[in-house]
Amino acid sequence: MSDRAERSSTRPVAASRIQPARRIAFEVITAVRESDAYANLLLPVKLQRAKLSSQDAAFATELTYGTLRLQGYYDAVIQLAAGRSVDDIDSPILDVLRLGAHQLLSMRVAQHAAVDESVSLAREVGSRSASGFANAILRTITRSAVGEWHDRVLAGARNDDERLSLEYSHPVWIIRAFRQSLAAEGRENELEDLLLADNVAPRVSIVALPGLASVDELAGTHLAEFSPVGVQSDGGDPGQFPAVVAGRARVQDEGSQLAALALSRARPIVPGERWLDLCAGPGGKAALLAAEALAGGATLVANEVVPARAGLVSNALSVFADPPQVLVQDGTRIGSTLPAQFDRILLDAPCTGLGALRRRPEARWRKRPADVAELTALQSDLLASALGALKPGGILAYVTCSPHLGETRSIVAAALEKAGESVRRMDTVAVLASVTLAPLDLGESTGHVQLWPQRHGTDAMFICLLQTSG
Repeated sequence: MSDRAERSSTRPVAASRIQPARRIAFEVITAVRESDAYANLLLPVKLQRAKLSSQDAAFATELTYGTLRLQGYYDAVIQLAAGRSVDDIDSPILDVLRLGAHQLLSMRVAQHAAVDESVSLAREVGSRSASGFANAILRTITRSAVGEWHDRVLAGARNDDERLSLEYSHPVWIIRAFRQSLAAEGRENELEDLLLADNVAPRVSIVALPGLASVDELAGTHLAEFSPVGVQSDGGDPGQFPAVVAGRARVQDEGSQLAALALSRARPIVPGERWLDLCAGPGGKAALLAAEALAGGATLVANEVVPARAGLVSNALSVFADPPQVLVQDGTRIGSTLPAQFDRILLDAPCTGLGALRRRPEARWRKRPADVAELTALQSDLLASALGALKPGGILAYVTCSPHLGETRSIVAAALEKAGESVRRMDTVAVLASVTLAPLDLGESTGHVQLWPQRHGTDAMFICLLQTSG
């Protein structure tokens, strides 16, 4: 019987047979694979629509993110259990197997429940033979202890980079990029701590927009370690806080908060200053900058080249009585269309996002080394444009959510070499030292700040302040 005929002859499985939390996790992972969806955007929508209990929502969240984070390791286990390459397994069934492997190897889920639910799901999305295949693979996984699978997977590594790749579920090229970035700080010994931190769910950080909210309103949280306008929550729905519901406080990584504050507090604000957030989407940093600008008598203009993302920026800024203007322009041309117009500019440049793999774990499987070259060309063009839009004596914050040297130090060094004496590097370390609640433990630096999840508990944000002469 053909696979198509076998599938059509299989009795449909009622949706109620599959636990809603598992179904949601499968749907998100499938959307990530098929349409490059972002799990951190899609999952909350599905959870809200499903109206799951807090316990089931937590289960779906861990199942989704945990599977995506450790996908590389689980593929190695599945390949060993199946005796064939995962490339030879139908994609929907491989998604089912990955979810099942996560439950069996990393969650406190009863083995029979993990296997039975996974097989039911495989029967629904595949053929009768596919469900039997899934059952055989998952039962094979249950026959060996977690530690035994770990040892068997690592035994296949040909070198140390492959060992790290398998154990911590990161592509080899990302491991090498991380090693180079840490070595540039004299901290190469932190590599495994970094890889481990990428596989741990990040804490919930919330920013209280100055002038609109205060950290005191966010009861039940504790002060952020570094940001003077942030708090940390031990869990739960941020929507429990009225200030968050009203948009006066936002969920925002502490590293992102510090990136915005480095610019807004680099020097006292002179009333009448004009600020620009050049690549503002989706608007989180723009909202914090707008609040800081309003408090100091400055005005913010936000720009975003993608109309849909510009809409997100407008929505993020709608909390203000007089919302900042939102432009929809090509950021690489701002320097020529609006030359020498702004006192401060934030360039949160499009990047690989390698600094936020805790929050967007699928990015590690989606990005390729070739993406770096394409992005660095764009980053260089945006930085040149931003410098052209600065007034004499203006300040620019070049920010990326990536520690890759090609996207950080190299971009700044090339821009400074090209600009000559017309642009200088400010001491970003000293600026943030005057802002943060506690000292930042930084490696060897040449005036920039590189944050790290394993060291600071933030995304791996790169922040460098530049100033034009005048």
